[in-house]
Amino acid sequence: MKVFINVKRIDKRRPKVGKIEYSFEKTPETLRELILGIVSDSVDEYNRRFEASEPKEILSEEEISDMSAFGKIAFGINYGEKKADKQKAFETAISAFEDGLFRVFIGETEAEKLDDKIEITEGDEITFIRFTMLAGRLW
Repeated sequence: MKVFINVKRIDKRRPKVGKIEYSFEKTPETLRELILGIVSDSVDEYNRRFEASEPKEILSEEEISDMSAFGKIAFGINYGEKKADKQKAFETAISAFEDGLFRVFIGETEAEKLDDKIEITEGDEITFIRFTMLAGRLW
């Protein structure tokens, strides 16, 4: 099944949103399954890049401009010393959701509880909104 995933950040530096086509082998029945499925695929992709250790493609002017506005230009190379641990990534993602660091919307409906049933159909838009904390200092 194919859906579209939007990843949004609430901050001024990078307000752009783009649709990414995403395919599920098995349709997730709960929000927990949805999050863990996407995290699993992301960890697999990260580990593939780690093993390849070379950039996938040359960056376009637009990509460089977008990344420079964010403050870091990355070429897709993993400079870390070890692969990502899938179990640790699962725990981190679930903990982040429970702590309110991001929200998930399926269409225009917010998925609020990890183990409640969700309905995803072909072509749905799934939106992840990551909340960023305000930074400042105490006077």
